[in-house]
Amino acid sequence: MNGLSLKLIAMFTMLIDHATAQLIPGSSPLWFIGRSIGRLAFPIFCFLLVEGFLHTRSVRNYLIRLGIFAMISEIPFDIAFIKGENFIDNLSGQNIYFTLFIGLFVILLIQLVENKYRYSSTMTFILTIIIILTGCQLAEFLRTDYGAMGILMIVCFYLFRNNKWLLLLTIFLVNQTILSIQGFGTISLLFIWLYNGERGPKLNKYIFYAFYPVHILILHWISTVI
Repeated sequence: MNGLSLKLIAMFTMLIDHATAQLIPGSSPLWFIGRSIGRLAFPIFCFLLVEGFLHTRSVRNYLIRLGIFAMISEIPFDIAFIKGENFIDNLSGQNIYFTLFIGLFVILLIQLVENKYRYSSTMTFILTIIIILTGCQLAEFLRTDYGAMGILMIVCFYLFRNNKWLLLLTIFLVNQTILSIQGFGTISLLFIWLYNGERGPKLNKYIFYAFYPVHILILHWISTVI
C-alpha cells in the first residue's frame, strides 16, 4: 500500500466522520458506526505527517503550508462545528491543521535535540519531555482538534517508527484516552503496516490540503438544505 492509498483511505474515513457528525442525529445507531469509522482517519494523517517530515526537502515550507491551510480552514470549521452568532471569533475550538502544525514543530524540535545531544541520552530525554509537554500544553490552550492527545499521537509515530509493537501499544493507549469510540482508531495501524514506503502516483498536493475545508463547507451546505 503506497502513500496515495493511505491518503485516500484517510480522506474517505474523514468524510464519513464529518458527514455523520453533520447529517446524522447523535441518537441514531448510524452515528456511532459512522464516527467509529471516522476514527481511522487521524492516526493515518499523523503517520503521513511524520513520513512527510522525514522525507521532505524543506520542513520550513511544510510548516508554512500547514499554517496557511490552518488559517484557510478555520472559517469553514467554525461555520460547521462552532455554533452561535459569534462562531468566527469563537476560540472554543481550532481545526485539525493547527494540531498538525504544532505536532510537526514538536517533532522538528525533538529531531534537533537528538542531533545536538546524540552523545547525552539524559539531556536528550529531558529536553524531549519538555518539548512534548510544551506542545501538548499549547494544543490544549488553543483548543485544537484532538488537543494534547493529537500531539502525543504524532510524537509516538515519530519516536517509535522503527518499533512496530511499541508503536501499537502507545497508539492504543493514546486512542483510549480521547473518546470512548477512539479505540477504533487503532485499527488504522493495519493499513499503516501495509505501507510499502513508496509515494505512489503523484497528484497535486494542494488537492489533499484543500479537501479538508472544501468538504466541510459542502457538508454544511447539505445539512442546511435538508
